[in-house]
Amino acid sequence: MSSDSSLQSAAVINEAVQTLRDGGLVAFPTETVYGLGADAKNSEAIKKIFVAKGRPSNHPLIVHLAAPDRFDQTHVDWVPILSSWARDVSEEALKLINTFWPGPLTLVFKKDKSVLTDLTGGQDTVAIRAPAHPIAQELLRKFKGGVVAPSANRFGKVSPTSASDVRHEFEGMLDLMILDGGDCEVGIESTIIDLSSGDKAILLRPGAITPSEIFAKTGIKVYLPGDLKANEPTEDLPKVSGSLKAHYAPTTPLRLYAPGRILDALSEFPDIKSRVAVAVWDSESSLSEDGHPSAHFEEVEVPSDSSAFASRLYRSLRDLDQQGWDLILFPEPPAGEEWDGVRDRLQRACFGSGPSSSSHVSS
Repeated sequence: MSSDSSLQSAAVINEAVQTLRDGGLVAFPTETVYGLGADAKNSEAIKKIFVAKGRPSNHPLIVHLAAPDRFDQTHVDWVPILSSWARDVSEEALKLINTFWPGPLTLVFKKDKSVLTDLTGGQDTVAIRAPAHPIAQELLRKFKGGVVAPSANRFGKVSPTSASDVRHEFEGMLDLMILDGGDCEVGIESTIIDLSSGDKAILLRPGAITPSEIFAKTGIKVYLPGDLKANEPTEDLPKVSGSLKAHYAPTTPLRLYAPGRILDALSEFPDIKSRVAVAVWDSESSLSEDGHPSAHFEEVEVPSDSSAFASRLYRSLRDLDQQGWDLILFPEPPAGEEWDGVRDRLQRACFGSGPSSSSHVSS
């Protein structure tokens, strides 16, 4: 059953809670993307997620938890909430949690022994976040437990940022309940920080919350995997969602172009230049001087503000993918930390894009 209402009633939320308790799947909105949720303590329900998405079983999931009501407290005591999921929750971790939760930040810990290996991909770590969307929070509070929720789409494809995207992805899956919370505000998946080594916070996936923002608000330095020394091998870092080379991919071939270098991007596709959708910055002039005699271009404006670009990225990719273009070209994002999240998504989307993308995403 799915609901079209953008404001979910208490009865609908209660039905979703019961669906989760019964081992069913519920798609629900977060501030980042829509998640495909299952009871994190139910092995059979978790397996349904992998089957529905076509997701490899060794690809870990993120546990979503409710943020407690703060009432008059300055800080919430997260330790008892995390105790059944994570061990070694450091003061540094609590500082990050109290600053950024609920919100688009996922933290990776050493897992408690009770955490199912089905959701960790067989690893000894677990990824946890508290989403900020009010419908997600209400669902999690009433469920009174952890919910695993990867993006509600087929594995490796473009993530959904609306309830209609989820319906399109899982058309025919009649037993999937979908909570409609409107369009997602952030638009790309959460930032993931690894705290499992104990001594360093390491960025595993960029997102809306940047290392600079974390340092400015908490004083915690976040390291990039490339910053690690030779005695700290990156292969020891936990695997996390969205870390495969090919991901977030449209079926239409997608490529990035540098300023004034559209012809270079076209040269990769000598036989399919007839209809090309070209995303252009809203702050720049037309591309008419950069045309090609064998191609029909149509320009699509994209925001030159990084947050607005992220918010509309998957919506733009989905819409263009459904319009029958032969090729989609996007401008390379500018340099700067605030663009790292969308740059990461676009590079993986390019690698996985094209009619054979289903074979790419498993590589």
